Amino acid sequence: MSYKLNVGQPIVEDNLTMSQAFRQFTQEASLSIPIVGTGSPEGVVEAVQYSLYLDSSGGAGAIQYRKMLPNIGGNKKQGWILV
Repeated sequence: MSYKLNVGQPIVEDNLTMSQAFRQFTQEASLSIPIVGTGSPEGVVEAVQYSLYLDSSGGAGAIQYRKMLPNIGGNKKQGWILV
């Protein structure tokens, strides 16, 4: 489900916490920002499902990974697939 912010809605609640709509929007927006590192992220980089990882040291055809599984056996650092 995609959330859009409405200019008529506050993004901060009365208790100074993020509104639910703003929280969801920022979580979805963060998925579009790739994680950049060196080497494979498998077993090293913790991320939410569908995150994008770019290997800055990778050669042709081995630079982009997608987090396809939320976790493996409770480990959020696993589940990366080379795409």
